[in-house]
Amino acid sequence: MKGGIVSRERTTLRPVDLARLVGVSTQQIRNYVDESVLPPTARTAAGYRVFHARHRQALLTYRTLAKGYGWDPAKAIMQAVHAGDLAEALTLVDTAHAALHEQRLSLRAAGTALEAVAEQNPDASALPRYDMRIGDAAAHLGVRTSALRVWEAVGLLSPARDPATRYRSYNATDIRDARMISMLRQGRYAFPQIQVILDGLRRTGSSDALRAAIAQRQAELTQRATAMLEGASHLHHYTTADHTP
Repeated sequence: MKGGIVSRERTTLRPVDLARLVGVSTQQIRNYVDESVLPPTARTAAGYRVFHARHRQALLTYRTLAKGYGWDPAKAIMQAVHAGDLAEALTLVDTAHAALHEQRLSLRAAGTALEAVAEQNPDASALPRYDMRIGDAAAHLGVRTSALRVWEAVGLLSPARDPATRYRSYNATDIRDARMISMLRQGRYAFPQIQVILDGLRRTGSSDALRAAIAQRQAELTQRATAMLEGASHLHHYTTADHTP
């Protein structure tokens, strides 16, 4: 009798067991089954779902994948696996790794370009007009006028105003700063990070804050790559394991 109980505990799990394992609700576990994040479940005569070690492994695989690939890609990967389409699952994995590689290349290129911009002395002669209005500045930089207004609203830019018309007037320093802001935003830097970079550049002429921000972003990409590697390892184990209950 005792041996039979132990055997049952080893082969079956309750929703609450899986929920406690990762800190979610039992309803979320049921949702995972309905969404094919977890494999289908059998039911008892009373209608209760029956979970096994395979569901536990699938749950841990999904949660680990999400740390590196994101929740939506992780869900799509698991759905493809449970649909029997391993090729699609691996395509999604490859796509995520390719995107990360592109981010690394973009960061490297942006870092080089930003360093060059930061080291430039603002030169009004390089501009079509010294007192560029917002439309001219936006066209010169290749951004929307709305972006320049947002950057001003959050304190990153402070162009002068014409005393008579109150039109904004962008000088060489404003254009240099706006170009840096644009490049940093493309690199997914938040406004507070950009503010630190600009403050250091304006106060001391130093690009140390810029280098620190780029190094931080590089560290974040490395951390994500490590998490993706761990997720891929879980996925490999899950797709090659014997899932006989």
